[in-house]
Amino acid sequence: MSEWERIRRHPEFRRGASEMSGIALGVAAWGLVTGVAMVKTGLSVPVALAMSLLVFAGSAQLAALPLIVAGAPIWVVWATAICVNLRFVIQSAQWRPYLAHLPLKQRALMSYVAADLNYVLFMARFPDPVPGPGQVPYFWGGSLMNFGAWHVMSIVGILFASVIPTEWGFGFAGVLALLGLVCSLLVDRGTWIAAAVAGCAAVAAFALPFKLNIVVAIAAAVAIGLLIDHTTPRTPLPATDPT
Repeated sequence: MSEWERIRRHPEFRRGASEMSGIALGVAAWGLVTGVAMVKTGLSVPVALAMSLLVFAGSAQLAALPLIVAGAPIWVVWATAICVNLRFVIQSAQWRPYLAHLPLKQRALMSYVAADLNYVLFMARFPDPVPGPGQVPYFWGGSLMNFGAWHVMSIVGILFASVIPTEWGFGFAGVLALLGLVCSLLVDRGTWIAAAVAGCAAVAAFALPFKLNIVVAIAAAVAIGLLIDHTTPRTPLPATDPT
């Protein structure tokens, strides 16, 4: 039996897929909106398909689109996309204790399909940062469910954007889809405070050109998140009985 077959048949693979399926509808809606938005803003179908498959980050795609349309310098587009995706650096650092023992090629492939909601569900399922036998199957089950929901609907949006009237208001639909996903990530006091700070910073810096208020909001949220993380007292783990 191949390694992939063992992963696919593991009970945790089905559990990961099942738990992700509950929020896959929101991911699919976001993918559809992003696919339509890419074509409606002027990208050709091949370029939009390539961007969807290569970038695989809806928030970065939506943040970059108005900059591309406005003719912003390429460094502004890249800087915005990098800032929007800085959260993946933090998430990857959190995943490291679980996955560092795996081969580099396997970790590189896992990094491509990793996403925010996979991270949230994974950490809830495996709160102790130590490797375990069911972690990789669980990761792949959830990641592939998320990956499929996103790309199927993103491609549908790209291919059928020309027949979808602009008056349908997909921009507003995209905001609703993003709000639904964001709310699912607000799980404690720290994330609520970071979200509130990001919202206030985005509004306060709204006058900046090239949508740079998004970058300001991300920087503010990351700063307050790190501050909260470093000032929150840690609950010591219970002592174990050596006997």
